[in-house]
Amino acid sequence: MCFQHILMNAMDLHSAGEEVKIIFEGASVKLVPLFEEEKNPLYIKAKDAGLIAGICLACSKVLGVYEHNKKSGLVMLDDMLGHAGMKSYIQDGYKVISM
Repeated sequence: MCFQHILMNAMDLHSAGEEVKIIFEGASVKLVPLFEEEKNPLYIKAKDAGLIAGICLACSKVLGVYEHNKKSGLVMLDDMLGHAGMKSYIQDGYKVISM
């Protein structure tokens, strides 16, 4: 699963002292309930380390996982017309990588 690579890279960069934030956007929002249910070790490690910035609110609603995603305790991001925007991260000096 490609999202495992996102989690692995985030943990690797974090362990090297880099500031990392993961955003669940698009179809990936459907993975949160699965990761929560299976207690995916990489996901839990990234969540516990505070590396997950949040989940797109609009995508969660459109893809039918909003209630499940809310239960995860992660922030629902909606700063760009209901979706998770990149602008604030770019303004804060982050490099945006989309996988």
